Amino acid sequence: MDTAISHPLSKNQVTLVGFTFALLAAIGFSAKAIFVKLAYVYPVDAVTLLALRMAFSAPVFLGLALWFGLNKMSPRLTRNDWFAVVGLGLLGYYLSSLLDFLGLQYISAGLERLILFLYPTIVIILSALYFSHKIDKKTIIAILLSYAGIALVFLQNITLTQTGIVLGSLLVFASTISYAIYLIGAGQSIARIGGMRFMAYAMSVASIATLIQFAAIHPLSKLQLPLQVYELGMAMAVFSTILPAFFLAASIRKMGSGRTSMIGSIGPVTTIYMAHLFLGESITALQIAGSGLVLIGVLSISRH
Repeated sequence: MDTAISHPLSKNQVTLVGFTFALLAAIGFSAKAIFVKLAYVYPVDAVTLLALRMAFSAPVFLGLALWFGLNKMSPRLTRNDWFAVVGLGLLGYYLSSLLDFLGLQYISAGLERLILFLYPTIVIILSALYFSHKIDKKTIIAILLSYAGIALVFLQNITLTQTGIVLGSLLVFASTISYAIYLIGAGQSIARIGGMRFMAYAMSVASIATLIQFAAIHPLSKLQLPLQVYELGMAMAVFSTILPAFFLAASIRKMGSGRTSMIGSIGPVTTIYMAHLFLGESITALQIAGSGLVLIGVLSISRH
C-alpha cells in the first residue's frame, strides 16, 4: 500500500497562497458596495439592509465567539478587554457600516470605495494629533496626493449632476474616520486577544446592535421585501463579510499584514470595474487619474 508523504510548502508556494487569499479578500470586501447599490433598486432602507447583512452573518461570528469562549487555551478576557471589544465593535463595525450604507444611497460605488480607502491617511493624521507622532514631508505629499485624487473623482461626479453627492461623501468619510479610530484603538486589544477572536467578538457586538436598532425603529412589516433583497443580503453576508474576513486572516498568517495590505490596494480598482460591469457606472479618464493618485498616495504611506 502506498504511503502518502506530506511535504511542507515552499516559501514561494506560501506566498502564492497568501497572495490568493489577500486578493479574494480584497475583491470580496469591494463587492459589498455593488450588492448595496443593487439592493437599493428595491424599496429598502439602509438600516433594514444592514440588519439583513448582520442577521445572515451573525450565526457564524457568534458561533466563532462561543468556540473561542469555550476554548481553555484562549487567554481570559479582563473587564478592560470587554470594554474594548464592545466599544470598538460598535465604532468600527456598527457605526462605520451604518454610515457607509447611508452614504451609498447618494454616491457611486467607485467613489465610496476610494473614500473608504483613505483610512490609512486618517490614521496618520489622528495619530499625529493625539499621540504627537510626527509626519514627515514624504507622508504629507502622499496624503495630499490621496486627497487630490478624491477631489478629481468628486468633481467628476458633480459634473455628472449626481444628486446628494456632498451628503453621501460626508457620510462615507465619517465612516472612514470611524474605522480609522477603531484601527488605532484596536491595536493593543488585538495583540492580546488575537485578531480572529477579537473580530468574532466585535462583529457579534455589531450584529446585536444593528438588530436592536432595526427592532427599535422599524415594525416587522419592513421585512416584507422582494426575494431579490434577501438574496443580495445573503450574498453580502457570505461573499463580502464572512469569507473575506477569513481570507484576510489566512493571508496575514501566510505572509504578514504588510504584504496583505499592499495587495488590498487593488480594492478600489476592482470596485470601479465591477461597478461598470454590474451597475453601468462610467469609467472616465478623470476617474482613472483620480484613482491613480489615491492609490499612489496610500501605497506610499503603507510602505513608509
